[in-house]
Amino acid sequence: MKLITAIVKPFKADDVREALSELGVSGMTLTEVKGFGRQKGHTELYRGAEYVIDFLPKSKLEIAVADELCDQAIEAICKVAGTGQIGDGKIFVTNLEQSIRIRTGETGNDAL
Repeated sequence: MKLITAIVKPFKADDVREALSELGVSGMTLTEVKGFGRQKGHTELYRGAEYVIDFLPKSKLEIAVADELCDQAIEAICKVAGTGQIGDGKIFVTNLEQSIRIRTGETGNDAL
C-alpha cells in the first residue's frame, strides 16, 4: 500500500477528487493548508500599504491506495491538477505499513 500526499491549488481539489473516484479510489482526506515553494508568495496592496503574503493557500490531499493503483492515481492527479503555472504543487509517495478499518477490524487493502 502507498500513501499519496498531494499539495495542489485549492480550486483543483474537486477535480482531483473526481478523477480519483473514476479510478475507484474510495476515500481521501482534504486539509486546507498554507505554504510556499519556488512561488515565494506575493505582495498585495491594502488601504495604501503593501503587504507581503509569504504563505499561499493550498489543499493537501492524503490518499491511501493499493500498490497496483498508485501509478494511475499519480498520473490522474498530475493531469487534472496541472495548469503549467508555477505553484501547481507537489506529490509525495510513501510506503504505508498497515491500514485498519476501526468499525470492522479489516486490515491491509481490505481496509482501504
